[in-house]
This record gives sequence, C-alpha cells and structure tokens, in this order.
Amino acid sequence: MQSVNTTELRNHLPKYLADVTNGDEILVTYHGKTIARILPVRDERLEAKKLLLQWRKTCTIGDVISPLDEDWEAQQ
Repeated sequence: MQSVNTTELRNHLPKYLADVTNGDEILVTYHGKTIARILPVRDERLEAKKLLLQWRKTCTIGDVISPLDEDWEAQQ
C-alpha cells in the first residue's frame, strides 16, 4: 500500500491511477494525516462466481438433496 500527499497525488495523478488499476491501494495524506484511501473497484459478482466454481469441484447433488420420506440415522 502506497502513501502519498495531496500535492504529489495531484501532480502525478495518472501514475497513481494506473497503480490503482493494477490492484494497488493508495493512502492520501494531508499535513501528515491520512485523509482518504483509493481502492480498485472489485466486481463482487465475479468473485462470487469464482467461489461457486471452486465449490462445484467438491460438491455433489447428494450433498444437498435427499428424499424427504426417509428417516435419517446418525452415524456414531
């Protein structure tokens, strides 16, 4: 995570925006105090899709669907 003051950010904004585009986070400071954080935008739907695809490798239909008319017995 980078830290940059407001003057440096203003003077070199395209460079810092490119860094954010590449996944970096930037802390913006003013008189030595952090006033903002610039983060890359994350597509939450894409992250959820990746997680579901990962789960698909280990789950089977039998894990979630069972006949309702059968009694279950606990395994000891």
